[in-house]
Amino acid sequence: MLTVGAAVLQSRDDPSTRPTPVARACPSGPPLRLDLGVRDDPEARALSRASGLYAGGRQANARRVFARFGSLEARVGAALARWPRGTVPALRELVSAEPRSSLVRLHLGLVLVCTGEHPAALAALRAAKRLEPDTLSAIRAADFLHPDTVPGIPVFVPGFPAPAAIARLSPARSLEALRKRAKGPDVRAKLLLGVALQRLGKQRSAERQYVAAARLAPRRADAQVAAAVARFDKDRPERAFSRLGPLTRAFPRSPSVRFHLGLLLAWVGRVEEARRQLALARAAGPSTRLGRLAGRFLAELQAAQKL
Repeated sequence: MLTVGAAVLQSRDDPSTRPTPVARACPSGPPLRLDLGVRDDPEARALSRASGLYAGGRQANARRVFARFGSLEARVGAALARWPRGTVPALRELVSAEPRSSLVRLHLGLVLVCTGEHPAALAALRAAKRLEPDTLSAIRAADFLHPDTVPGIPVFVPGFPAPAAIARLSPARSLEALRKRAKGPDVRAKLLLGVALQRLGKQRSAERQYVAAARLAPRRADAQVAAAVARFDKDRPERAFSRLGPLTRAFPRSPSVRFHLGLLLAWVGRVEEARRQLALARAAGPSTRLGRLAGRFLAELQAAQKL
């Protein structure tokens, strides 16, 4: 769960926490942001280890691991591990080979920021966001395009926990189990699958689950809220607000509506209004899961503001 207070205030006030300055000067190489999802196969473990080596400045070691594989993720990692010699040409070759890959465009954009080619970097990051919108790479591109917002996307928070039998599973098996449950007319299962998909960066897939839940349960506040939250886009945050705001009238006693309205407001830096909505969420259901969480976020906002 995101620590909302620190994330909101730091992203707004502390340049060191924003995405873009990370790439202003890249003596150790541009950021590497692979998307391995819930994979736990030998290659995924090796690529994760290589990413750690790269982040630790051990480029040659990382390059040797990446060179063992031919996947797109490995080729992107290998290109960055060559920094600064040959990285840009290698990524441009990957763009030619995989012109619709957001992963490749994201890293080309980050590398071009490092080399000072800012217009081309922006074009690459915008392409990364547009080409595969249902990927973590698209979300990361949006973070770099909107450095004054909280990184990532606001994930819907259900007012109920996942079943214990699913919570105990590995991420891959948990996702599989949720998919099976969500095939039927089970609103809770669809909401929980949507949460899992959002956490993997699959915002559009999550939105489809939430919309299906909202259609099945038009009088359930949480289903309607989830469908609204999934519309959030850093280019057009009004897509979510225009659906979420009216729900305060449709469900005036719902902690979920006020909680998520506060969450989205915090995401775009409207901290004072976020406080007000979170306080209303806490008052609407102080003993509920979301009411307690709203109180915790309010405390985090207060503590972060004193830093």
